Amino acid sequence: MLTFLARRLLYSVPVLAVASFILFWAVRATFDPLAKLRQSQDPAALARETARLGLDRSVTEQYGLWMKAFVTGDWGTSTRTGGAVPGMIGSALGTTLQLIGWGVLFAVLLAVAIGLYSASRQYSLGDYTFTTLSYLGIAMPPFWVGLILIQVLAVWPQQQFGLDQPPLYFVGLHSPGSSGLNLDYFRHLALPVLTLTVSLVASWSRFSRASLLESLSGDYVRTARAKGVPRHRILVRHALRNSVAPLVTVVAMDAALLFGGLVVTEQIYAIPGMGRLFLDSMLAGDVFTLVPWMLVVALAMILLNLLADVAYALLDPRVVLR
Repeated sequence: MLTFLARRLLYSVPVLAVASFILFWAVRATFDPLAKLRQSQDPAALARETARLGLDRSVTEQYGLWMKAFVTGDWGTSTRTGGAVPGMIGSALGTTLQLIGWGVLFAVLLAVAIGLYSASRQYSLGDYTFTTLSYLGIAMPPFWVGLILIQVLAVWPQQQFGLDQPPLYFVGLHSPGSSGLNLDYFRHLALPVLTLTVSLVASWSRFSRASLLESLSGDYVRTARAKGVPRHRILVRHALRNSVAPLVTVVAMDAALLFGGLVVTEQIYAIPGMGRLFLDSMLAGDVFTLVPWMLVVALAMILLNLLADVAYALLDPRVVLR
């Protein structure tokens, strides 16, 4: 296991190097770091900043200077806010991790429960019902789901019952002056997590059902039935255990994509996470934030894929990591 981890981490270094160069080149070719300064029509200041940032050099030399600074912890300063880029990304990453953590937790529990029910009662009314709901969940875009949830679970109850505040909030993760894990936090968290969970459960429950049906058709399940093993024990200890490993891989890969893919959800609920940071930085042409942001997301995807491989091997003894 340790040899496998070391080898995969070493393989990740050239992958990150190539990816970072492509991202650096693409961002620098798209955005002008000195766009605001050019508008001031100050040739002397423009020349100083061009030399200081190395923009008068080739792209390869610029990348070398940037990577050297990045590795040493100097990620630069945002041209949009004037704040340090590491602090901005760290704050946004912490917020996004909260959404991903809660969303993935609830989505996995619901997806496994629905998959287990549908697979054990194949072609029943309940199976058809969950299948229809899953297709609807996959088809509905997140922005539409979020707006509907805000209207049904926040705005409508407040208007209907004349409440001073909505039962669930839909702006940020805390009210002004509040912090920590308290009721206010969970009232803010409920709607964005529910929005995230809808799409995840819709796809993961279908995968869980298919994986469980494949396990239930295995020889070891037929042998267990022939021995008189109770039905619930066959489902939980035999079929479910063997079907969880493939689901873990899918969950890890989807969770990795969520690090930079929550733009819509975070924008709807005004949550200052990674998705919203990317959108704001892109619209402002903030190149000093965009490149580190992309590299952090790429690193998260590599680490989560590695974690998925390790988890797969731990859950399935037949898998040998080499």
